[in-house]
Amino acid sequence: MTTPDLPRCGWATSDPLYIAYHDEEWGRPVHDDRRLFEMLILEGAQAGLSWITILKRREGYRKAFHGFDPARIARYGEKDVTRLMADPGIIRNRAKVEATIKNARACLALQEEAGGLSPFLWRFVGGEPRVNRWKTLKEVPPETPESKAMSKELKRRGFGFVGPTVCYAFMQATGMVNDHILSCFLRQGRSA
Repeated sequence: MTTPDLPRCGWATSDPLYIAYHDEEWGRPVHDDRRLFEMLILEGAQAGLSWITILKRREGYRKAFHGFDPARIARYGEKDVTRLMADPGIIRNRAKVEATIKNARACLALQEEAGGLSPFLWRFVGGEPRVNRWKTLKEVPPETPESKAMSKELKRRGFGFVGPTVCYAFMQATGMVNDHILSCFLRQGRSA
């Protein structure tokens, strides 16, 4: 249970879903390949939209994309694209839907080559979370040299909707970087 009056990062509005996401997920290190794949897809789906829009549809995405199972998604064909384009539980953007299928195929190839999505992605931060010391949200950059390098390499491997800004948001969400501002209770060692 979250406590609404604790000091948080300014983007964690009063929406209970946002608060729970901030308090329980955002910035916590993720090493599970399927969860990393899910977050990469969701961050790409968010491009041009607010995160709360995607967060409110997260369960719809999980259902529509079979729990973000890359092996299953990689087998999707045109019938699946048609099904997804009619699904009100997700953002019905054909380019993003097709990128998810493309990304699943690229993910499988990468897992086979690199021994997993986690070791491949975490290498961009040297295997350990980068802990930043931002005082305000205005200080947090939209991208970094690491997110640019990740973006470039993912694109080279056939991934889509993985620009440097999407990659940095992904890195924040999965705890590769800790961008909780210094006044946030999660940086002060207090619990919700």
